[in-house]
Formats: sequence, C-alpha cells, structure tokens
Amino acid sequence: MSEQNKYTCNEYRQEMILLALQMRLNKESLPESEKEMIQKEIQQIESAMDMI
Repeated sequence: MSEQNKYTCNEYRQEMILLALQMRLNKESLPESEKEMIQKEIQQIESAMDMI
C-alpha cells in the first residue's frame, strides 16, 4: 500500500467524532445554541478531512 492510501487511526477517530456529532445534531430536543456549536465543529472536522 502506498503512503497516500494508508488509513490511519487519526482518520478513523475523526470519522467517529464526525458521526457522533451528526447523530447528536439529529436529536429533536437539542437547544438551538448547541446545534449551532455542533454544526461549527462538524464543519471544522470536514474541512480538516478535506470533505468540503
């Protein structure tokens, strides 16, 4: 496997954090202020993972 195609523990960790944040965001009882904070975190992680 080449260096570019290696899947690291950090990448896996970021994906799991992203998934957890997205699941929290989908909860109906979440206050609007917390939703905004979670959306910002999601954007930061997606940007760091070059998903945007």
